[in-house]
Amino acid sequence: MQEKITFDPLCRLCPRLAVFLDEVKLKHPQYHAAPVAAFGDNKPKLLIVGLAPGMHGANATGRPFTGDYAGLLLYQTLYKFGYANQAESTALDDGLQLKDCKITNAVKCLPPQNKPLGVEINQCNGFLALELEQLTDEAIVLALGNIAHQAVLKAYGLKLSAAKFAHNSCFALPDGKTLVSSYHCSRYNIQTKRLTESMFHDVFEQIRLLS
Repeated sequence: MQEKITFDPLCRLCPRLAVFLDEVKLKHPQYHAAPVAAFGDNKPKLLIVGLAPGMHGANATGRPFTGDYAGLLLYQTLYKFGYANQAESTALDDGLQLKDCKITNAVKCLPPQNKPLGVEINQCNGFLALELEQLTDEAIVLALGNIAHQAVLKAYGLKLSAAKFAHNSCFALPDGKTLVSSYHCSRYNIQTKRLTESMFHDVFEQIRLLS
């Protein structure tokens, strides 16, 4: 697997992202504007991997998919399938708890235009590798979008050609875990109907069968 790195809430290994976060903090002093840690159960059966914090979501609140559009369908679905105690995630103090589930991102810092560079994805990959290693062998990894899908493969030291991204696809990882991939629950994908609620629920139905 990729070299593993313990999450650092003060990480500044990517110069472009570090400078950008400094600029955001000046403009929005109340925002978290720092690397965003994973959130959820310490012994999850399901690890969800997103792309990166959103400007006015995780970057503002300090919790993945919290306070932004992409979190609406995700947390509603987690609640429906028994992974969350409530269907909304709005702030750190909203009482949300996850069961058997943890959420993280392939890139822990907000990137400009929500587009991390390849070098930044690779730099952050060691954090993801450690999160994957800490899972049980029977755990399921849900990648939201192609970048997250490829980041999981990189964390295992696999070639990207080992498993082509496709919605609601499954791939057996070398250590016994299963990678399930889905279109990202972003505003664009939902509004263009590339990803519908029923399509997203189908992904979780498959995860239920694999569990």
